[in-house]
Amino acid sequence: MPDRPLALPADDRPLALPADDRTLSPRTGYTRAHWEAAADGLLTAALRYATPGHALIDLPGPPSRSGVRSDGLEGFARTFLLAAFRTAGASGKDPHGFLERYTAGLTRGTRTPGRDDAESWPEIGHHGIQGQPMVESASVALALRLTAPWTWDTLPTADQDRVEHWLRGALRHTPAPNNWYLFPLTVAGFLEAVGRGDAETQRAIERGLVLLNGWYQGQGWYSDGDGRSFDHYNGWALHFYPLLHAHLAKDRTLLGQLGPRLREFLEGFAMLFDANGAPIHHGRSLTYRFAAGTAVALGALTGETPLAPGATRRILSGALRHFLDRGAPGADGILSLGWYGPHAATLQNYSGPGSPYWASKGFLALLLPPGHPVWTATEERAPVEGPDRTLALPAPGLLIQTTGADGLTRLHNHGSYKLDSREPERAPGNPLYARLAYSTRTGPTGAANVPDNHIALQARGTRSARLRINPLAAGPDWLASWHRPVFPDGGPVLPSARIESFTLTRGRLEVRVHRTVGVPPGTTIHHTGWAVALSPELAAEAEQTPETQLNGAEVTSQLLGLHGWPAQRTVRAPQGTAYGPWALVPELTGTVGESDSGTVFVALASLTGEPDPAPLAGQATAEANGLAVTIRWADGARTVIDFGTHDGPSVTEEPS
Repeated sequence: MPDRPLALPADDRPLALPADDRTLSPRTGYTRAHWEAAADGLLTAALRYATPGHALIDLPGPPSRSGVRSDGLEGFARTFLLAAFRTAGASGKDPHGFLERYTAGLTRGTRTPGRDDAESWPEIGHHGIQGQPMVESASVALALRLTAPWTWDTLPTADQDRVEHWLRGALRHTPAPNNWYLFPLTVAGFLEAVGRGDAETQRAIERGLVLLNGWYQGQGWYSDGDGRSFDHYNGWALHFYPLLHAHLAKDRTLLGQLGPRLREFLEGFAMLFDANGAPIHHGRSLTYRFAAGTAVALGALTGETPLAPGATRRILSGALRHFLDRGAPGADGILSLGWYGPHAATLQNYSGPGSPYWASKGFLALLLPPGHPVWTATEERAPVEGPDRTLALPAPGLLIQTTGADGLTRLHNHGSYKLDSREPERAPGNPLYARLAYSTRTGPTGAANVPDNHIALQARGTRSARLRINPLAAGPDWLASWHRPVFPDGGPVLPSARIESFTLTRGRLEVRVHRTVGVPPGTTIHHTGWAVALSPELAAEAEQTPETQLNGAEVTSQLLGLHGWPAQRTVRAPQGTAYGPWALVPELTGTVGESDSGTVFVALASLTGEPDPAPLAGQATAEANGLAVTIRWADGARTVIDFGTHDGPSVTEEPS
C-alpha cells in the first residue's frame, strides 16, 4: 500500500497540539510532544468539572446506573491515572500542577466515605451493590503507585491511613466474575509497594493470578471470566493489570510467566489496527477508544513485544490521532460517550460521563522515557500496511484478515461471545459480539435493526439470533463454528437445530458457507453482509441498483450468493452505526431443503476501501455436491470444503 500520512487540517483538531513532525513520524506526524500535549489538554478540560475540594469530577452527561456520586469518582480516578502517566513519565515534572489537585481530592474524598455531601467518595461494595467504586479503586491505586514520591509520600500518616482504609474495601468485597478480580490485585500491589502489605493483600494478588491462569486459552488470549468472551479487555485489562504489577514489582518469575503471553498476543493483535489508525470495532466498552493500544505500549515497556519501536509508535500514534482528528474529544475537550461523537448503541448500561476516560490507559506509553527507541526511532509501517495476510487464531476463535492495498482489517468471529456458562441464551443478543465479522471501518447495526454479518432462520415472523458460538474446526486461512439458533420470547424453540458457519479468506474476498442441521424443511434463511453507513440520499440511490453492492464514503460492501441464495436485496438500518446515523445492509435469502444431512448455502463477500472494486461475479463460483462445496477461483485454483466429516468441515486446496 502506498504511504498515506494521517492528517486532517490542523483547525479540525480539538486540542492544541504541536505541528506535525513528518521527518520522525512520516505516517502520523505525532511525537512524544504530541502525546504530552494531548494528555495536558484532556486533563485541563476535565478538571474544569472538579468539585471545590477536587474529590469528584462531575463531567456532563446522563448518569450511569451507579449514580452521580459514583460517576464523579469515576471521573476523578480515570483522569488521575492519565495525570499519573503524564507526570511519572516526566520524572515528576508537573508544570500544570495536576498532581497537587489530585492529591487534595484524594484526601478530601476519603475523609468521610459514604457521606452524602459534595466531596465524599462512595464506599466500595460488592459487585451489583455499590460495586463500581471497586473498578475505580484500581485506577486510584495504580496512579498512586506511579506517583508515590509526589502524592502518597506527601500525605500525613492519618491521611494515608484513611486512603488505605478506603482502598481495602476492594479486598473485602466480591468482584464481578471476570477481569474485576484484577482490581483488588492492583490495589494490593500498591499497598505492598508502599510497605502496607499483609496476608490480605497477598491473598488478593494470589487469587487474581490463579483466576487469570484459569482464563488463559492460548495464543496470548484470555477469556474475560468464565465462557468465551474475547475482546479489547484482553489488552486494556487482562494483560495490563497483572503484567504492569509484575513490571513495577520487578517480579521476574511473574514477568517470565506473563510476558511471553503478551508477546504472542501482540503477534495477532497488532494486525487489528487500520492504516488509518482505527482499532477493530468489536466488543463492549468501545467508548474507551485509543485505550485499545494499551497492550502495544505495555509490550514496549516490558520488552515483551514482537514489534519494532517505530512500528509500536506508528500503531499507538495512529490510534490516538484517528480519534482526535474525528471529533473525540469534542470542541470542549471532553471525551463523549460514543465512538467519534456521542453514539448510544456503542454504550453499556454501566457507562457514565467519566467512563470514556479509561482511554487514559492508552497513554501508558508515556512511562517510556523520552530517550526510549519508541520515541526516537523513525516510524515504520504497521502490520496492516504490509502484504495481504490472514491469521487464524483457533484459541479465541478469531480469524484476522488484512489487505495492504487499502490498509483495512476485518475480524471474523467464530468463538467470541458475551455469555458465561450459567447464563441462558436470550435473543436478540449483543451486536458487539454476536456478528460473523467486524472491521476497522464499519460498526454493527443496532439490536433493533436488521443485523449485519449475520445468519438467521425466520419462523413465525421472527428471526433467530446467534449467541453462544462454539468453535468447530480451523485451518491456516479459515475457521468454522456452530451455534443454536435462538428466537425471541414467543418465537419457536428448535432444540435439535444448529447452524454451522465457515469463513475462508483470500485477499479481500470472504467465502462464507453455512450448513443447517435439524432445521425444518421449507424454513426461510437470511444471510447479511457488511453494513455501510450512508446518507439518506446515497442510500436511496443504492437501493435502486440490482446488485448487492453498497458504496460508502470509505468502504464498499459486496455480497453475492454462490449457492442456495436465489434472492438478494438491500435492507435499511435507520439506527445507523458508530460510523454514521443511517445505514444499509446487503441481504441474501434462501430456503432450507429436504435433506436429513442438512442444507448448504454459499456466499462470497467483500469489504474494501479500494476505489471501484471489481464486481464479485466472476471472482469465484461454487458447486455443491451433497455436503461438499467446490470453490473455483478466477485464477483456476480450487478449494473444496467438505461438511461431511465427523469433526467439522475439512478443506482441500488445489493450486492453479
